[in-house]
Amino acid sequence: DSVGEKRTRRRRKKAKGDAKKRRLSEEQVKLLEMSFRDDRKLEAGRKAHLAAKLGLDAKQVAVWFQNRRARHKSKQVKEAYVELKLAHDAVVLEKCHLENEVVKLKEKLSEAEEEVRKLSSGMNGASGGNAESGGGSPSSCFSAASLQWQQEEAELMCINEYDFTNDMMMEWADLYGV
Repeated sequence: DSVGEKRTRRRRKKAKGDAKKRRLSEEQVKLLEMSFRDDRKLEAGRKAHLAAKLGLDAKQVAVWFQNRRARHKSKQVKEAYVELKLAHDAVVLEKCHLENEVVKLKEKLSEAEEEVRKLSSGMNGASGGNAESGGGSPSSCFSAASLQWQQEEAELMCINEYDFTNDMMMEWADLYGV
């Protein structure tokens, strides 16, 4: 083709009795579907063989395969969309559950911080060992003391573990001359 030439499309001429679209028989469709399952692409030799076997024009077979590939792709896209939509919905639901859990945990943390604040201010204000003079009951002072003891123990455990690890590494370095 040169630059100035125009391409013209050939149009099929319809015979007088060919006003309606011709439908394929069930047998023809069955054979085309079986062939499509074997291979979705259609080479010239296979197209000619199928056309002869079905009593169709090679162009009809080619168009049927083209349309079938388009339907197949459309179906795959729809199925993939449904799968992704289900996965998305599950993730959104899980996100909502996690957000609710975070809100509840933040509330518990605020309550615990408030209780620690109250207990520590009660212990600071207590004089002479009277639990009630600090504004708290004996059980609340015990809880505060217990909480403080647990915090100190956790700090010591971290320090001991850290020191143990460092000591072991130093011993290993001494043994192996590193």
